[in-house]
Order: sequence, then C-alpha cells, then structure tokens
Amino acid sequence: MRREAENREIPCHVKHAGENILLLRNSRRSFSIPKRQSLAIPVEKVDSKVMPERSPHHWTRVFPPILVCACLWGSAFPCIKMVYREWENKGLEIGVTDLWWFAGVRFTIAGVALLLLSKGLLPDLKASSPKLLTLFALTQTTGQYLFFYLGLSMATGSLTSLMVSTGSFWWLLLAPLILKTPLPTRWQWFAIVVGAAGVTIAAYSPGNGEPASILGVLYLLAATLLGALGVITYSQLKPTIGPRAGTGFSLFVGGLLLLVISAPAFAHTSALFSPKVILLTLWLAFVSAAAFTLWNHLSTLHPVGLLASYRFLIPVTGIVESLLFIPGETATPALFIGGFLVLSSVVASQRLATNS
Repeated sequence: MRREAENREIPCHVKHAGENILLLRNSRRSFSIPKRQSLAIPVEKVDSKVMPERSPHHWTRVFPPILVCACLWGSAFPCIKMVYREWENKGLEIGVTDLWWFAGVRFTIAGVALLLLSKGLLPDLKASSPKLLTLFALTQTTGQYLFFYLGLSMATGSLTSLMVSTGSFWWLLLAPLILKTPLPTRWQWFAIVVGAAGVTIAAYSPGNGEPASILGVLYLLAATLLGALGVITYSQLKPTIGPRAGTGFSLFVGGLLLLVISAPAFAHTSALFSPKVILLTLWLAFVSAAAFTLWNHLSTLHPVGLLASYRFLIPVTGIVESLLFIPGETATPALFIGGFLVLSSVVASQRLATNS
C-alpha cells in the first residue's frame, strides 16, 4: 500500500514562461510536459514616442474663429462709411443723436434676433445676477457705442480703426486686477507694442491726413475701455448664461437705452433710413449678433491676453474691406508694411501665451 502511494503520480500545475506546465512527481522521479499553450494575448510593444496632445489654445483652434470675428467686425467700417456717404449724398445734416438712433436701431434688431434663437433663455436670466447683466449691457453696448460714435464724429475712419486695437491694452491691464489672471510678460508687451505700431502704419495709410481731435481720441479710448469691461463682465456671467442669451440681452437692452437717449432723432427716422440704409443696417445687426456671440464664446475658452493679441486683426480687416468696397481708397506700401508687423506680432503673442 505504501509503495502504491509512493508510485502514484501527483499532478500539480505550474505557470512558467507563458505556459501551463503539468509537473508529475513521485518518490523516484519528476518530469514535466507542456499541458497547453497560454491563452494570454501578447501585448504589442508601444512606441515611446507618442505624439503630444494638441493644446486647446493652439493657433489652429484659435485663429480661424477669431479671423471670422475680425472679418465681420471689419465689414462694419465700410458699411458705416457707406451709410454716412448715403446721408451726405442726400444732403442731410446729421447730429450726434441721429448717430445714436442709428446705432440703437442696429443693436436692438440684433438683440431681438439673438433672444429669439436662444434656448433656455428665461432659466439663464433667472440664474444670472441682475447687477452683472445690467453692467454687461451698459458696458458692452450702451456706453461703448455712445463714446464710439462721438469719437467717430471727431476723428477719421483710419484713426478709429487704429483705436479699436487699444482694447487689447485695456484687457491686459484690467484682467489681472479683476479676474486675477497672470500679468503679461515683457515680451508679450513688446509684441503688443509692435502690433500697435503696425496698426498705426496700416490704418493711417488710406486716411485723408486730417488732424484728429484730442477729445475724439479720448472718446475712442473710453469706448474701448468700456468694451474691455464688457468682455470681463461676461466672463463672470458665463457660469449662469450662454453666449447667445447673454449677448442678445446686452444688445437688446443696450440698444433700447441708446434709443431712449437719442429719442429726439425719432422724427428723422424716415429721412435717415432709405432702402439702402435699411439693408446696411440689417447687415450691421447681423454683424453685431454673430461677432459678439462668437467672441464672447471664445472668451470662455481662451485666455483674455491671447484673444487681445489677435484683436489687431480687426482694424486690418476693416482697412482691407474698405479698400475693396469703398471707391477712392487705394492700397499703399505702408499698408503692406503695417499688415506684416501686425501679423508678426499676432504670431509672437500667440506663441508666448501658449508657452506660458
């Protein structure tokens, strides 16, 4: 009995080198035979050189939508000039209230269109701070364009195009104070200054050389300051209201306030809005609705400093579109030199913002 127990083979399984081994043991000898191949699927060797994930602020994701905004806003300059020329050809004497009335009609139409297209409008408005909503409408629409049209009446169109870019400087100064974002580096400031120099060269080139009013320049600076405050205010509203609803509220309420302020011009409505002016006004309303909505959406995705660096494209596109659509304006070498400086500063600022 003891010998049979000793001679009885006792199997045991051992996993070795990827195989299941059946080990037969008895008192006298032991040997192993493969039982079956392992069912484990070999893992392919992973290449250590994996392509890095593209940054959410990569220029391919930032530049195209900002270029769309720039082209839309840039088209506003020749359109407004066309309206002014239409009034001039009709022999109308235009006052400041007439300009504000024209702006109020434009922004009210744009606001109504956006509000009608907004989803979840009432819940968003109820969830948002009434103070911030009011401040947003006062800064982005009412205040900005009160000063903008005052400045535009005292300065050339080229100077107005140039002053639009000063909003970038206001953003870089105000965002660290209000939103606690990092201060711009000295190289970012250098890129901004180079861009401003390029805008100066490009914007002044097609101008008529008339001296600008200091008061007009101050009005335009105030307009860009309020515009920057509007974008910063929206960044505090974005957790509770979407870009379409927020922009629609700002344009509608701000436009109504402009109409109230310019109420004396109501009697001139039929003279001001000829069929051509009506078509241009509808286009400008679309520009306001589309560009502001897209820009406010971009402000929720990218740093303010990065967007500020691209804002130089707006006056450049405005000048290019003016050259294309307004008779009498011609391109000069200064325009090409300024455009090169602007685009170079945009690329440099984007790289610096991404690296930081």
